[in-house]
Amino acid sequence: MSNTCCSAKQPRMILACSGGSNVGQLTNQAAVELTREGFGTMFCLAGLGGGIPGMVKAARDAGQVTVLDGCAVGCAKAILEQAGLPLGDYLVVTDLGIDKVAGKNMNPQLTIRPEEVERVKQAARQAQS
Repeated sequence: MSNTCCSAKQPRMILACSGGSNVGQLTNQAAVELTREGFGTMFCLAGLGGGIPGMVKAARDAGQVTVLDGCAVGCAKAILEQAGLPLGDYLVVTDLGIDKVAGKNMNPQLTIRPEEVERVKQAARQAQS
């Protein structure tokens, strides 16, 4: 395992739910772009959910944390709570007026629009404490 995956060298850690819906994929794309733009560093939420010790420690030691959940189910929030980590700056995409779209038979529509990604990024920047 690379040492960089468990490093909190950036002052802001970005955690995205990256779930199997359009709004989950919006959180993922926004986190990728915010990382590229220097807002912070996207971090592995799955590693926190899996209780990987180095990752949990890095999250605990992070200067600032921005958590992006796609919908009110709050999977990212639940993972942080389960790991005993503070929530930090928190954003739910559906609270921005973006509807969660899922297809029939658990076949979600994963289409995201660039203007929605921009809206999520702007809200994430404004959510910082």
